[in-house]
Amino acid sequence: MLQNVGTVDGAGQRNMSEPTNFRELTESVSVGLATLRAHTPAVMKGFTDLGRAATAPGVLDTKTKELIALALGVAARCDPCIGFHMQALVKLGVTRQEIDETLGVTTYMGGGPSLMYAANAIAAFDEFSRPISTDPV
Repeated sequence: MLQNVGTVDGAGQRNMSEPTNFRELTESVSVGLATLRAHTPAVMKGFTDLGRAATAPGVLDTKTKELIALALGVAARCDPCIGFHMQALVKLGVTRQEIDETLGVTTYMGGGPSLMYAANAIAAFDEFSRPISTDPV
């Protein structure tokens, strides 16, 4: 069951009465990005290359860099960013404790608004940590 963390309508207004389904959200955004990729391939390739370079292992490992990206997504109040970075973190084997500590620092630096979106990040972690159901509804 999804937590009641809200959604954003077409005007960018938050509706806290509807839960966010992060799998559906990331899939929906990906469809929109595919259209943008078709119309602005050089820009999208540049952004993709930037993301790969920024998260490549160096002094900081990829998981640490993704935790930073998650913190920035929470601070920026970007549910799609939370979804995409949480999806990557779960694939990298992030633990709930690593998420909780990252969100603690995010809340410390961002205050109440970051705390509200930290709840969204926990919902995304819970959702992406569960296996995808293949049973028909």
